[in-house]
Amino acid sequence: MYAIIENGGKQYKAVEGDYIDIDLLPDEVGKKKTFDKVLLLSTDGSTEVGEPYLKGVSVDTMIVSHFKGPKIIVFKYRAKQRYRVKTGHRQKHSRVLVESIAFPGKSDVAKNSKSTATLKKPKTAKKSSAAAKKTTKKPKTEVKKPAVAKGKTTVKKTVEKKATVDKKTTSAEKK
Repeated sequence: MYAIIENGGKQYKAVEGDYIDIDLLPDEVGKKKTFDKVLLLSTDGSTEVGEPYLKGVSVDTMIVSHFKGPKIIVFKYRAKQRYRVKTGHRQKHSRVLVESIAFPGKSDVAKNSKSTATLKKPKTAKKSSAAAKKTTKKPKTEVKKPAVAKGKTTVKKTVEKKATVDKKTTSAEKK
């Protein structure tokens, strides 16, 4: 269940129990605020659209905090005029908690949603088989290098050692 509300020329989606970040409200933190400008209401598959607003529908909220948004850089520039102005701006916002959405016939909708929730059975059999597949993994086999490759590297090392020995003897003979 959700409602689309209008505040300050902007539209927000309000879901019970969620937070909404809106433009700064003049009220203090902890106060309750009711939004009457509800444009749309969606409940359990049925949708009501207002012309322009729905009558008898309101969204009850509580102000949780006031904060500043991210900094925006405004840079004015005119080519070949030596005109450059750099300014910044941080918009102030209020975070509100949507406590409830009030509309005519809400108690009937709440009873129907609770009864359908109890009729649905959880699908645990599929989840357990999927979990069993994930836990049964084959162990990785190690790939052994062939012995021929080892022999080649040792041959190279012995050849290099002989070459260094020959260089030492030739330098010693020269002295």
